[in-house]
Amino acid sequence: MSYKIISKFIKDISFEIPDAKTFVMIEKEILNYNLKFDINSKPFKENIIEVNTILRLSPNQDVKHKMLCEINLATLVTIEDNLAAKEEIKKIVLVKVPQEVYPTLHDVFVYLFKQAGIKELKIDKEVNFEKLYNEKSKS
Repeated sequence: MSYKIISKFIKDISFEIPDAKTFVMIEKEILNYNLKFDINSKPFKENIIEVNTILRLSPNQDVKHKMLCEINLATLVTIEDNLAAKEEIKKIVLVKVPQEVYPTLHDVFVYLFKQAGIKELKIDKEVNFEKLYNEKSKS
């Protein structure tokens, strides 16, 4: 089964460094944050699905000075086969589309931090969405 990305756009960005102390501590505390992905979809038109890939930086309990970073990249996708199996569509939405749009999410994420004055931020350039999908399927 094939699919095609018609377009993608930034649906929402939340980026907040609440105070100077948080800004000063970010590079030190960044190791206590985790990257999390939330992927959801909804029908847009016949054979077109809106896939929302949300990248969120989540602090763990050790972080004293919390910042907020969340980016929602929406993608409009056509599914070429009207009789596509549900499992195939699920894999397109949860693995293939996020894998294809992640470089854009990565670039926006890095850009936001760079413009905020934080230059030494490291984030993985690649994410294995297949592995994430398989892990969620087991639980």
